Amino acid sequence: MGRSLEQDLTKVEIAPAHVAVTGLSKRFGASTVLDSIDLAVAPGALVTLLGPSGCGKTTLLRLIAGLLRPDAGTIALDGRTLTDARTFVPPYRRDIGFVFQEYALFPHLDVGANIAFGLRAHGVPHGERERRVQRMLERLEIGELARERTSELSGGQRQRVAVARALVTEPKALMLDEPLAALDAQTRIRVRGELAAVLAGVGVPTLLVTHDASDRGAFSGRTIHLDAGRATDGQIDEC
Repeated sequence: MGRSLEQDLTKVEIAPAHVAVTGLSKRFGASTVLDSIDLAVAPGALVTLLGPSGCGKTTLLRLIAGLLRPDAGTIALDGRTLTDARTFVPPYRRDIGFVFQEYALFPHLDVGANIAFGLRAHGVPHGERERRVQRMLERLEIGELARERTSELSGGQRQRVAVARALVTEPKALMLDEPLAALDAQTRIRVRGELAAVLAGVGVPTLLVTHDASDRGAFSGRTIHLDAGRATDGQIDEC
């Protein structure tokens, strides 16, 4: 089994992990993208996955979310097995929010309808759906955009809508795949701080993928460096 990404946490006492990954491996053809990864993310913790393109960061998020099946290993959330040799819980039953690199918003729907999409798919009643959408609009400070089409929003505004849509279903964990990659350099600096403030109050285990080392200092919590699907000596830090 590969080196544990969490081995340094044995030095301190932490609450039982909400996200637990053990021996996770994934191959695409002859290429091994992840090689026996062990990872634990405690309740409310934010972990940044840092590394070059192709090192397995996004693959790890997609495996946890159930968008891909691993070749080996187990994934558990809050003590519930999501993936092992005999079990595979589909994405829509995992209670995991996912923010994609390009946000994947629906351009024909306004902001409110985009945020409400997951609630509608889960059959949440209209009144409760409206209440929770309004709460997200206020929390992300985008209430004035509720009736705007997402195609008319700035990059930073679209990012806030994507985060609101992921959080409104009250997930048990949150995955963000390169959430700043679609922004220009100047906007990235401003939105980075705004996103860090939002994530600080999320309160669920969160994994954020980036390839830009300048993002590292903006987000509290731990940073894990991946290289070719594995963690190498000296590349695990506590922030």
